[in-house]
Amino acid sequence: MNELEQIGLAAMRDCWITGGTSFDLAPVAWQQIAGGSDSDEKERRLLAIAAQALEIALRPAAPSTLKRRPQLPELALPMLPDRLRPLVRAALKQAADTRGKARVVTLVASHGLVLHPMDWMPGASDQDSPDVYAPWVDWQAGVEGQSHISQDRLTAQNWDDFYPAARRTALAEMRRREPALARLLIEAKGSGEPAEIRLALIQLMHFGLGPDDVPFLKGLSADRSGKVRELAGRLLARLGQHGLPGEGGGEDPVTELAAFISAGKSGFIRRRTTYTPVKPKSPAQDQRRAELFGTCNLVDLATRFGVGAPEFIAGWQFGADNNADIFFARMVAASGSDGAVAQMADTLVAEGGKPALFVLQLMPRLDTGRKQVLVRLILKDAAYLASLSLLEAAEAGWVEWSDLGQVLQALRSAVGGSDDGARRTADSVLEILGFLATSATATRLVDEMVAAGMPPAAPSLGLLRLNAALAEYQSESRK
Repeated sequence: MNELEQIGLAAMRDCWITGGTSFDLAPVAWQQIAGGSDSDEKERRLLAIAAQALEIALRPAAPSTLKRRPQLPELALPMLPDRLRPLVRAALKQAADTRGKARVVTLVASHGLVLHPMDWMPGASDQDSPDVYAPWVDWQAGVEGQSHISQDRLTAQNWDDFYPAARRTALAEMRRREPALARLLIEAKGSGEPAEIRLALIQLMHFGLGPDDVPFLKGLSADRSGKVRELAGRLLARLGQHGLPGEGGGEDPVTELAAFISAGKSGFIRRRTTYTPVKPKSPAQDQRRAELFGTCNLVDLATRFGVGAPEFIAGWQFGADNNADIFFARMVAASGSDGAVAQMADTLVAEGGKPALFVLQLMPRLDTGRKQVLVRLILKDAAYLASLSLLEAAEAGWVEWSDLGQVLQALRSAVGGSDDGARRTADSVLEILGFLATSATATRLVDEMVAAGMPPAAPSLGLLRLNAALAEYQSESRK
């Protein structure tokens, strides 16, 4: 249709709007089709022709840059019922960061449900959402020319047929069941991937990590990516091996880090060696010390003092420097063996779980039992309430009412008091407890906070209400 015809259509439309007739304004061909009838019928026929022209003939063509995407994959779990979606949206809105949103998603998944895609979708690079969302992660990535066949067994032959997220899920499961086979796949196919993907593949080696993985990890000393080499060194340290050689030049990082630690003796009858962090003399030294703790590994540092990792952990003097304690805990979590991490956690438990910040660094490496023991210790000391916002890698829905300890009274005081800082801390803690608590505890805690003076519709109660509603829905579904 040319420009003159479009102008004619516009004139006809204006005529109809003003209540007039447009037969004389129509193109000759249209007049021939509409002719031979009364005036009203002519207008109706012209209207039908005009509508067809506007809606079909003049429909704009899709731009060449527009790509048709496949249908959103169906997930393995049923979708959250519509009546609970407002609670989910409120909880997601209240979440301050991606960690908070991940708690909402994980809580729902722990009840055997997934979110509606209009309420939440994982990002294309999301590696922290529950495995059930892997098809959506791949859909977001928009990888073309591949078919999603995660129901098949991952092999070297069908490696390229798997979307990245589905591939990671399959490899993680394979590392748990057949670590050697998964390692061979990573070794065979990972070298051809970009550095970011190689790093994600090597991270999967922590599942089922064992002595048979040492040759492969040592072979990564020639990898093009410094991050891959650093990660491989930490995984070797978890196996009691020394880290990969550095880049060369300058002072050895382990020696430099050891200068920030003083070895001494304690005890009159049973003498033992102690390791005390030395206070840095300037902010620049403090920053450098943090960098060294982040790049060195536990085995090399302990060897520098002539002892093994267990002796070094046993001799570390907690409390001399809070920053150094946190850096040391991160080092143990990143490069310590499973035994070293458990030893440090048990040491902190024996001391009452203090301070909480040290405990939280170890959480991702601990088994479920130790995680729960340490979280319970934190909950029993109101002084460490604020640190709960840093909690990671905890399971959902297990904290009972009896576990709340001093936290409950501290929450009541904060809600009923006038201290804005205490109220903000209480809001943060209530969100964490909405994730950690059992549904029965969540229901009771909402009632307690409302009785203490919190508005019933307070946003900080959102995750607690969702927790309780999920259990109620499951109970109704079983009937």
